[in-house]
Amino acid sequence: MTALLDPVAAAARASTWVELAASARSCVACPELVEVRTQVVPGLAAAGADVLLVGEAPGAQEDAVGVPFVGRAGQLLDGLLAEVGLNRDRVAVANVLKCRPPANRKPRRGEVARCRPWLERQIALLDPALIVALGGTAAEWFMGPAARIAALRGSVHLCDGRALLVTYHPSAAIRFGPAGAPLAALREDLAEVARLVAARGPAR
Repeated sequence: MTALLDPVAAAARASTWVELAASARSCVACPELVEVRTQVVPGLAAAGADVLLVGEAPGAQEDAVGVPFVGRAGQLLDGLLAEVGLNRDRVAVANVLKCRPPANRKPRRGEVARCRPWLERQIALLDPALIVALGGTAAEWFMGPAARIAALRGSVHLCDGRALLVTYHPSAAIRFGPAGAPLAALREDLAEVARLVAARGPAR
């Protein structure tokens, strides 16, 4: 099997986030996703980022431009980050799945498993002080299939020795509207992220 078909080997060889992103863009491990995607969306990280936000998968706009969180959910996320005073230079963004599923369906377990080495290596390379799981798919990636956002949010969890916060995905906040519980929870949780980052001090 070639490196392009083996995310485990390709991810392990990457020594930087940029190098890993370049390898991920050639991934063909999930034939159904390869058939319908425009491009792989590896993720985005500024040099000094020490917070990693992890979502579910790219949507249509992300698939078109190759960058996570640029659609409506991303615009809401940007607004909330600005509202709580969290500098985007400190925030990296990625998804559990690097390719858009057909019709934005929920990622399948096999797809998540095949894509897992990319995110694992991104976490190792970035070495974030704090990870934020946005939505149920991301929560399950870190905490297992029994993970439930309502039960997990509001506390800092340790996952493989790293600090993890679990909250709602911005798309859920949009779906339930401005008066819905997910938006209020997401705003509250991102404010806590900002407090934790401020307490930690300047970015590395």
